[in-house]
Amino acid sequence: MKATMKIHTIIAVLALFTVSAERASGQKESGGWKDYLGGPDGSHYSPLTQINASNVSRMEVAWSYPAPDGTSVFCPLVVDNVAYLAAKGGALVALDATTGKELWAHSFGTGGGGRGGISGQRGANYWESKDRKDRRILVTASGFLHAIDALTGKTIESFADHGKLDLKIGIDRAPIPLASRTPGRIFENLIILGSFPGEGYLAPPGDLRAFDVRTGKLAWVFHTIPHEGELGYDTWPKDAYKYMGGVDVWGEITVDEKRGIAYFPVSSAKYELYGGDRPGNNLFADCLLALDARTGKYLWHFQTVHHDIWDYDPTAAPQLVTAKHDGKTVDVVALASKNGFLYVFDRVTGKPLWPIEERAVPKSEVPGEWTSPTQPFPTMPPPFARQRMTKDDLYFGFMTPEEKTHWEERFAKAQNHGLFTPPGLTDTVSIPGVNGGPFFWDTGADPARGIVFVESKDFPSILKMVKAGESTSSNSGGSIPSRTQPGGGRGRGGFGMTGGPPMALRLGRTIYEGSCQACHGPDLKGDRGPAVDDAVKRLGMAAVLTIVKKGKGAMPGFPTMNAEAITDVVEFLDKSDQAPAGTGVPGNSLMERLEPDYPAGVMPPPSRFKTGYGQEGYILTPPWSTITAYDLNTGKIIWQTPYGDTPQAGPSDKLRGNVTPRSGFVVTAGGLVLFADNQSKLYALDKNTGKVVHSRDVPNSAVGVPAVYEVNGREYILFSLLGGPGFPAGARMAPGGVNPPPGEKMFVAFALPK
Repeated sequence: MKATMKIHTIIAVLALFTVSAERASGQKESGGWKDYLGGPDGSHYSPLTQINASNVSRMEVAWSYPAPDGTSVFCPLVVDNVAYLAAKGGALVALDATTGKELWAHSFGTGGGGRGGISGQRGANYWESKDRKDRRILVTASGFLHAIDALTGKTIESFADHGKLDLKIGIDRAPIPLASRTPGRIFENLIILGSFPGEGYLAPPGDLRAFDVRTGKLAWVFHTIPHEGELGYDTWPKDAYKYMGGVDVWGEITVDEKRGIAYFPVSSAKYELYGGDRPGNNLFADCLLALDARTGKYLWHFQTVHHDIWDYDPTAAPQLVTAKHDGKTVDVVALASKNGFLYVFDRVTGKPLWPIEERAVPKSEVPGEWTSPTQPFPTMPPPFARQRMTKDDLYFGFMTPEEKTHWEERFAKAQNHGLFTPPGLTDTVSIPGVNGGPFFWDTGADPARGIVFVESKDFPSILKMVKAGESTSSNSGGSIPSRTQPGGGRGRGGFGMTGGPPMALRLGRTIYEGSCQACHGPDLKGDRGPAVDDAVKRLGMAAVLTIVKKGKGAMPGFPTMNAEAITDVVEFLDKSDQAPAGTGVPGNSLMERLEPDYPAGVMPPPSRFKTGYGQEGYILTPPWSTITAYDLNTGKIIWQTPYGDTPQAGPSDKLRGNVTPRSGFVVTAGGLVLFADNQSKLYALDKNTGKVVHSRDVPNSAVGVPAVYEVNGREYILFSLLGGPGFPAGARMAPGGVNPPPGEKMFVAFALPK
């Protein structure tokens, strides 16, 4: 085995040095995709023009690389003639970018608390020294940042602690391990990182950090929950940074390389749907934050939601474009938020290009809650998502007559006052919804033209706040949309953690929150997917372990999650109904036991209110997802079109958008916007009109953002067709609906015929 690996390594190094030698002797330098999301600006933009509207239909498969374990959401990088991606059980794999031939694979082993290797990471970063003698891939896996030699695939032992950096460094109260799904962003000799510290009450803070890419040394830290004496400290309770959490960057960072400014879409405070323990506007939660990329020094911010209780935090990459405004050329930054607004600012000063008005919003009725009396509303550009839902927007295509009657009655009784209707003690309509709007891969740009593109989904939530011990279940077994139970929530009243649960259960909870909670709910009683609070009792430990590993029905498996992590999460499911002795709290209270108590001297709220995510996307008329093109020279929408289709909804003569898209798009100088959707379909749109100029079937549904690159005069577009979630688990077909059969999981590079 060792001899074979050594031979492969020698071959890989020779092949890579051959690429360098050929380029030095006159090979045309490749138009690569060496940065995550296409560049430091995260624009998804390629200057290549060979593939265009006149010939895109002639694309053929140039090469493919099988990935049968196919759980990766990793966005490929391409440097010179080498493509870097995640495959083979979470390994970092290097391929010849013209043939798909494997050059080397670096395995990260099975240690840590999550999916094996880098399968759960959205991408990596490439860095090279000025003389190109030092070239490295920096990628996070299992709670560590790893430095890998880009030529050989070997660990760079001189980096941090024998090639890996513990991501807990620089974070107070960091969990074990600290996750970071985003790769961060390279600037000069620094890597700037966000994190994903958790979703529960009193989660750790999400402070921003930068490390030296050569040594791993911590360069700077910015406190997203301000410490005493820092700007924003007075927007929280006293000493909140010592016990409050979240306010992290689990979305995408962008950098203005010329000016050395980094832009961060900062997420909400935790718990994100109730803030009785955090009165105030809570800076820097829900902000576009601009920092000096070299020092971490504060430059400016804008808060898109004050005291967020809707989970409307921004995660998509802030877009850096140049536009004409009031007769002047202005470099701007545009932030698309989950609330449906696009916020546009002078990227140096932070001044809005168009007025943003503070408008009165309803007050919460939930005991102990603090509500900001106003919220910011941009006057321009217009929103890209629906922000209000009426009875005329109800969609009955998937429902039985009984369900139709149920939803008409339930919707009529719900609180429904528009975008900032606070979650209440009865059903509350929230749209675009907790799972709506744009996520991390969903913005791009044609930077020089001032055009910004936003991919978004309208996925209404029906929220209902409840307190300790009460169920947050929002469905009856996970059938979508035939959910007849009201959305709800649960929390705890502040009982202690005598002895505390074992560390394995804490790790299991962390994995559950990051990989399972979106479908199965914060209390395990189901949301988009079925309840799992009694899964071990119903099915047995061995069966649940197998389901998590291999999947079942519409649920994808986690074949690259290490055995220890799978055991931790299933043990967590098994113990979830055990209440702490003597508390009088009903069953299913392990989630509360794993949340720490408030420190001495802090007055807790009346109860820790919670709610299920109440995701009810199928009750809304299509389109369920769209892509919108904005001209920031005028502040107007140029076009908006559905993002793919949902054939399970039955025959239609027009696109209706994916219900839950899990892929992003690319924009090219060839005049195209290209993406593959979650229904095994590839689309090419005219970027000026939004018109579909070409579509075709592909082997599987897509995840991630494609890579566009050129080698030796030939342009390639590399897609990750790895079977991302299409129609959610338990969803029924409408009459005449079709569910595309899953095909082989693979990476596929398209190009024009030679």
